[in-house]
Amino acid sequence: MDLGLEGRLAVVTGASKGIGLAVTRTLVREGVRVVAGARTRSADLDALVSAGTVLPVEVDLSTPDGPATLVAAALELGSVDLLVNNVGAVTPRVDGFLAVTDDEWAATINLSLMAAVRATRAVLPSMLDAGGGSVVTISSVNAFLPDPDVIDYGAAKAALTNFSKALSKQVGPRGVRLNTISPGPVATDLWLGEHGVAATVGLAAGSDPAAVSAAAAGQSVTGRFTRPQEIAELVAFLASDVAANVTGADFVIDGGLTTQT
Repeated sequence: MDLGLEGRLAVVTGASKGIGLAVTRTLVREGVRVVAGARTRSADLDALVSAGTVLPVEVDLSTPDGPATLVAAALELGSVDLLVNNVGAVTPRVDGFLAVTDDEWAATINLSLMAAVRATRAVLPSMLDAGGGSVVTISSVNAFLPDPDVIDYGAAKAALTNFSKALSKQVGPRGVRLNTISPGPVATDLWLGEHGVAATVGLAAGSDPAAVSAAAAGQSVTGRFTRPQEIAELVAFLASDVAANVTGADFVIDGGLTTQT
């Protein structure tokens, strides 16, 4: 299917690895120019930069000015057609709620909620002036699947999904669409890396990280984690005019892990 994205301009946050890298690679495949924001670059991102259609911007998106700095770099190239709010992080709270400090709450909210709020605020005027645009935000099943082990992350993601839905009602009449994607566990470093969820939970429980990840995957009907590319393909679809009447929606991609009623 031709998504008709050729020549459009996108901003992707957290673009150096995982879901963000897969999204960047997929958008490049579709002919999109991508301004890729991340705190540090990666070899995989640099390979896309070498192809000539990706502009990397090294920026700390957890800071008040970081998202606006990223968007400003994109606006120098023209009106932004697509914003992908992907950046985020999760730390398992293996010592329980009472051990989570104010600073840890603030860090989670800044990166997993406010980075998206600030990036959207920065890009929205240009989309409204252009009469259209798409904002796709990566949320999480933890937005509606409360888990005390990620209590601050889940709260931030719940707020993120609510924010996107609420704003979609305000700007939809002016041609700007906002949607969220809520993955379950994804096969990225966030879950499977040296300091990822499986390793952290395994260390606390005296268990092998591979066993932790296998148990998590086993909770899905499909028996596996979602692949970053599967999320990237959904992002590209939602960004396109093929999904022109889709806004204010949340798309769960979790292998049947959750059942919403």
